[in-house]
Amino acid sequence: MTHYEIVFLARQDITTSQVEALVTSFSEIIGNGGGKVANYEYCGLKSLTYRIRKNRKAHYGLMDITAPATAVKELERLMRINEDVLRFLTVKVEDFGPRPSALSQSRYSRDDRNFNRDDSTDTEVSDLADAEPTA
Repeated sequence: MTHYEIVFLARQDITTSQVEALVTSFSEIIGNGGGKVANYEYCGLKSLTYRIRKNRKAHYGLMDITAPATAVKELERLMRINEDVLRFLTVKVEDFGPRPSALSQSRYSRDDRNFNRDDSTDTEVSDLADAEPTA
């Protein structure tokens, strides 16, 4: 069987428990098709770059599955029909990547800020006052 990673975006106005119910139904579809969900990661409610169907935010989810192509096609068909799923992307992978994924990590962190300051180029006001004027 082939490995797949599926990223999906769910509407902002549903709750986390409803997102979990979506994932449970997706897992049942994969199970009925002869596959299994290796890992599921809820990445949180995040802001979208642009509005999708009048939503400014979306619940992000990432599923690692091992399944035959027919089960994945059925899952994609049902995701297209489901009005709670805004977008999804299925990618065939050789092996599952490291966890936690980059998707679940915050884009901006206070500790990761880089102010690009170079203290060696700072000049003090007293240094400027002592300098000779140039004409």
